[in-house]
Amino acid sequence: MNALSPLGMVSDFPSSNQSSSDLARAQEQSTEVQKDYFVEKDGVKFAGTHLLIDLWGASNLADPAHIDRALREAAEAAGATILHGHFHHFSPNGGVSGVLVLAESHISIHTWPERDFAAIDVFMCGECNPYKGLPAIKAAFQPASVQLSEQRRGLVV
Repeated sequence: MNALSPLGMVSDFPSSNQSSSDLARAQEQSTEVQKDYFVEKDGVKFAGTHLLIDLWGASNLADPAHIDRALREAAEAAGATILHGHFHHFSPNGGVSGVLVLAESHISIHTWPERDFAAIDVFMCGECNPYKGLPAIKAAFQPASVQLSEQRRGLVV
C-alpha cells in the first residue's frame, strides 16, 4: 500500500460494513455453493445498478480527504463494503480523481473545481442500493443541480 502513496491519497480504512469475520465467512463460502450476486428487479435480472451522477455548481471538489469521507459515507449508506480507496490530487487547487473499490463493485469520482463540476459513477451489485448514497453525496458537495442516469449492467437476456 505504501508504494501507492506517492501517487496520491491512499486510504486503507475498512468499511464499518466490513467485519473481521468477513474473511472467515468468505473462506467458508468457497466450499459452499457460490452465491449469485446478480439482481432481479421488475422481472429483469442483471449484474448491478450503475448510477452516473453529474454535479453542477458543486463545492469542496479540490479536497481529497473530504471527497474520500463523502464517498465512504455514500458507500456505507448504500450498504456496500469498502475494500480500498485511492484519490489523486492534481495540484494544490486542481481536481481530484479517485475510486473506492467495493466488494460490490466501485464508486469513482473526477472533479473539475474550476467549473464547479464533478462526475461520479456508483456501480453496485447484490443487496446494495446505490440510491441510498445520494443524500451523502448531495450533502458533501452541495450541488446547484444534479443530473442522474441509471444503467442496468449485465442484463440477462
